[in-house]
Amino acid sequence: MKTKALNDAQFLALLQKVLPKATQDPHLASTIYDEVAKEVRLVKNLQSFEKFCEKGGLPNLEPETVADFQRELGDQFGADKVEITQDENGAHIAVAIELPDRVVESRVKVDPALGEEEAVKAPFVPFPVSLPEDPELVWILGRREDFSAEEASRALAKIEEEFWQTKKGIELQRGGTDKCFAEFIIHVPAAALAESFLKRHYKGPETLHTLRLLHGHSGETQQAREAGF
Repeated sequence: MKTKALNDAQFLALLQKVLPKATQDPHLASTIYDEVAKEVRLVKNLQSFEKFCEKGGLPNLEPETVADFQRELGDQFGADKVEITQDENGAHIAVAIELPDRVVESRVKVDPALGEEEAVKAPFVPFPVSLPEDPELVWILGRREDFSAEEASRALAKIEEEFWQTKKGIELQRGGTDKCFAEFIIHVPAAALAESFLKRHYKGPETLHTLRLLHGHSGETQQAREAGF
């Protein structure tokens, strides 16, 4: 039987389990884990960036579009580590990312057709979710209409698993934040959800309310049913 490779979250969880056995120094174990987790995130962010450069691009060079793109890269690599330069003909932008051991340089295309593709994407629809232990407490999220509820559920579970292994997730746990869905959905970056065609409509949960018809209306409804309406 072929063994399935570990994903990033599984690898970090295994590392977190093994380190205390390998060293009796908790500070050293924590330092090693943090450095490895940082490298894993860096590799993953670089892979995403390279994929974006290969298949994606910007729809225009409007200041807001460029600023959003630079902000997104800054969140991944550090705001002071990213430099964006527009070329003279406006067909590409040059991106330089300063890493600890090298500088990664690449070009991102500018294609107005990308904005048109974005406009025809399927709309978002409500995606209410609840936990098995408290089904009446409902989070109203959103999923893209062409993304089934089952696919959205699997994607959401994977995003939550990976979030608690990120630098932000680890910092929250160390600060006393409970590792639970409620805290996850409040703190997870919107971009992490958007990559899987999800969106957070409301950060806080809503209690499910059961509608209770007035007595007169209930009777009218029963009469309508008997009449075949």
